Amino acid sequence: MDQNDRAITGLVTLAHAMVHTYELSIPIFVTIWLTEFPVTAADLGLLVTVGMALFGLGALPGGVLSDRYSSKRLILGCLLGMAVSFVVLGLAPSVAGVAVALVLWGAAASVYHPSGLSLISNGTTERGRAFAYHGMAGNLGIALGPLVTALLLLRFEWRTVALVLAAPAFVAVVVAARADVDEYAAVEESAADRSADQPTSIGEFVDASKQLFASAFALVFLVVMCSGLYYRGVLTFLPGLLADLSALRSVVATYGVDNPARYLYAGLLMVGVLGQYVGGRLTDVMRPARGLTVAFAALAVVALGFVPLANAGTVPLLLGSALLGFSLFVVQPLYQAAVAETTPAGTRGISYGYTYLGVFGVGALGAAVAGTILTYATPAVLFVVLAGFAALASATALVLLFRW
Repeated sequence: MDQNDRAITGLVTLAHAMVHTYELSIPIFVTIWLTEFPVTAADLGLLVTVGMALFGLGALPGGVLSDRYSSKRLILGCLLGMAVSFVVLGLAPSVAGVAVALVLWGAAASVYHPSGLSLISNGTTERGRAFAYHGMAGNLGIALGPLVTALLLLRFEWRTVALVLAAPAFVAVVVAARADVDEYAAVEESAADRSADQPTSIGEFVDASKQLFASAFALVFLVVMCSGLYYRGVLTFLPGLLADLSALRSVVATYGVDNPARYLYAGLLMVGVLGQYVGGRLTDVMRPARGLTVAFAALAVVALGFVPLANAGTVPLLLGSALLGFSLFVVQPLYQAAVAETTPAGTRGISYGYTYLGVFGVGALGAAVAGTILTYATPAVLFVVLAGFAALASATALVLLFRW
């Protein structure tokens, strides 16, 4: 990597880790909100869906802005907004206040992915490696967010923990502001050519969107929607599902460990760091569509096998959790590379905006789906539904592989 690659990679890895630190601390708080407030899992699933939907819905306008303005500035705004939202969460007096904080967080965090991924795809010469490191940093945040939250909750009540968690984002704003990057160093198109690709009116935006969805990107979009539904559906209530397992209840009884499910959850997410790295490196050696076909097929198998493994004892539970963590995150660099492969540089921000509209906007419905299933059915039913999302994604990627 040259100096600009390193500067961009440093900036996006910092911001990506922050985004997912906050995102995945929320399921840990959910386990507390279920006991503190008079709500059901279905109610909280809907509440989380609203906040997470904005995380996705805001990605599209965020993508438009990143095509026309500095990605770095948008990333700084994202970090500052997330810090403020967790201050609001820490001061929330009721479940309504929690909802307001989650909405603020979703709106602020939504601009990150189109901005950060556009910066990588347009500014780095070693794109595959940058995607890998970017994904690994995200997973460190995904794993450390729940872990740090769980550890802090051993000593402090949840509102205090939320306020403490706000501090790193304020620090990250200061650090990120010092980064010096060339945002288009790896793009051969001139600034005039890029500008010509960028829509300047609603009509041009609609035309650009039509061109995107008339191409291979339409299939990529279906893949990422399925990925988002699986991701949010499995992670939102997973700490609570793990806590109900007899294998973990025996750990509490034998060793006196408080809430071991939270630590298993964090460990599962930490395994995703390896998945992100492998997925990123695979983009350098094979077509993303081929990797997506295999990876989502594996996710379907993991979903069908997770409940039997989880109920078979401690060792099978650990194995199933590791497989889920790896498989869940290996797909992310693959679909990010698929977007870069199927879209022009001038509309890269819009392309990633639509991508994360699918992943986190449509995907946010996964929380509501999971909450409803767990309220009226069983975890086994939930994982069968998740396997269906993964199977559809695998089949779509297979079509993409042979038709484009």
